Amino acid sequence: MKKIIIPILFFILSATAGKAQTLIPAQYQEMVKKLVANLPKEAKSTINHDQETKSETLIDFAKSMLGIRYRYATSNPKLGFDCSGFVSYVFSNFGFKVPRSSREFSGAGKETSLENAKVGDVLIFTGSNSKVRRIGHVGIVYSIDSDGIKFIHASSGKAHSVTITELDGHYRNRFMKIVSIL
Repeated sequence: MKKIIIPILFFILSATAGKAQTLIPAQYQEMVKKLVANLPKEAKSTINHDQETKSETLIDFAKSMLGIRYRYATSNPKLGFDCSGFVSYVFSNFGFKVPRSSREFSGAGKETSLENAKVGDVLIFTGSNSKVRRIGHVGIVYSIDSDGIKFIHASSGKAHSVTITELDGHYRNRFMKIVSIL
């Protein structure tokens, strides 16, 4: 695509830059109009699309494990998952080298903010006691909409399995940081 765009842009610039060249022959004007109309509106749009495709694929894979039971210190879907085992299993399935423990996720990827969160980012929380500000839980951003953020994680709580949870009261109090791996 770039090989086509550069000559076209060069042609347009050279045809319009010189004062001696005030008119482009009609046949070329029409051709240039068609080519310019077919150019991508923004180069970023393809990058964002690739990012969305990666995160959608990652989330679809994670979602396929809903209901797999919680099991401490495990990262095997046949046996169960703990929180970091689940997150590391999902990301490693797509070739990402990520930590195995929830504490190590603090140094993984690039730190971002909840306001800039994207589907596929990793949420890092305290353990079950929010007053002890030590990392103890992780999950993956599942969706972001007007209702807020939902994340998918292996929960040792009521669900006692891979589940989708809203980032509200209990988890909002436990929230420590968010990192982008994708």
